[in-house]
Amino acid sequence: MKYYSTNHRAPIATLEEAVVKGLASDKGLFMPEAIKPLPKEFFETIETLSLQEIAYRVADAFFGEDVPAETLKQIVYDTLSFDIPLVSVTPHLRRADGGEAAIYSLELFHGPTLAFKDVGGRFMARLLGYFIRKEGKKQVNVLVATSGDTGSAVANGFLGVEGIHVYVLYPKGKVSEIQEKQFTTLGQNITALEVDGTFDDCQALVKSAFMDKELNEHLQLTSANSINVARFLPQAFYYFYAYAQLKKIGKSDNAVICVPSGNFGNITAGLFGKKMGLPVKRFIAANNRNDIFYQYLQTGQYNPRPSVATIANAMDVGDPSNFARVLDLYGASHTAISAEITGATYTDEQIRETVKKTYEEVHYLLDPHGACGYRALEEGLKSGETGVFLETAHPAKFLDTVESIIGEKVEIPAKLQEFMKGQKKSLPMTKEFTDFKSYLLSI
Repeated sequence: MKYYSTNHRAPIATLEEAVVKGLASDKGLFMPEAIKPLPKEFFETIETLSLQEIAYRVADAFFGEDVPAETLKQIVYDTLSFDIPLVSVTPHLRRADGGEAAIYSLELFHGPTLAFKDVGGRFMARLLGYFIRKEGKKQVNVLVATSGDTGSAVANGFLGVEGIHVYVLYPKGKVSEIQEKQFTTLGQNITALEVDGTFDDCQALVKSAFMDKELNEHLQLTSANSINVARFLPQAFYYFYAYAQLKKIGKSDNAVICVPSGNFGNITAGLFGKKMGLPVKRFIAANNRNDIFYQYLQTGQYNPRPSVATIANAMDVGDPSNFARVLDLYGASHTAISAEITGATYTDEQIRETVKKTYEEVHYLLDPHGACGYRALEEGLKSGETGVFLETAHPAKFLDTVESIIGEKVEIPAKLQEFMKGQKKSLPMTKEFTDFKSYLLSI
């Protein structure tokens, strides 16, 4: 399959070129030329399939023309070596009109770093590794900006992969200690760069590096942020699996999926799923105070601005990269976008209130990001609808915040405890591109 740029001023690319380059030469994001609908029979029997079987069918629609079937199947099965449970949170939510709705959590935090980005990170590492081996390329350098979970998922997904070195750029003092330890303690082919700025500054450094001719002559650069098609497309797996689990329990009619949204790669993958025939009634994009997309839905105007720090730090994004893909997917029609996506936005105080209330009333512990998703469903579901929110990371990754809200100790999973034993190793970096460029030219 061929890939074009959302800016429509770059040459058409192959899958391999799109994955290795990450960003198109005109600064646009790559999009597949076609989105293949999955057959009706697939949806009729989807509840009988395993997570891996579902994911392979979806992956084949995107990547099957370019990757041998057995290789692709191996990549999918290696990526999804863990389960993703669907958990009932509020089975009987009484609506104002007397009807009922229900809310379920799709717990995406059962991978190696206990965050939803494990799937995209692991998939991309394996697909990029395949292309490197196939073409006999020399070292590829992966640049990734993170507001929290992306860095750890990508770093752990690529750890030890031959021919690839990962540079994780993260905002100093703006990620949780556990998140930081997950990518600063690994060593080997992972280098952490602690940027004196915001996530948007980190993302700007990465984008500028891709556009710099001298750097690209000196180094083979690519990105593992959701701007890369190999990172964001595999996230479509979640949505098909969620639908399958709802169908299994007779709750698949009128399904509404709510996605805690920062850089919008995750919800964009869900929208791709809907274009492929996934029977989701609508999506809700849940924002924290960084509500740029929410304001777009209300006004039709997209006005990016500097991000502000919140307790849902992985969503602290002031200019979501994947907004360009959402626009492209719907022909830049505000009417079409608003018909399939609604929005919600919450303050830190509201997030804290939601975590505390849900824990006390239904005995389910949310992380700050999942809390935005849950609250949007609680407030926005209609009678007869079934809501699924993506619980994107384990609450223990935000230990101090969550414990201060509920007034109790949170058990730290063994996987996180192991990371906490490691010694932080990072290099300080300013937010000036000249400094970042000098560093990259010196490696």
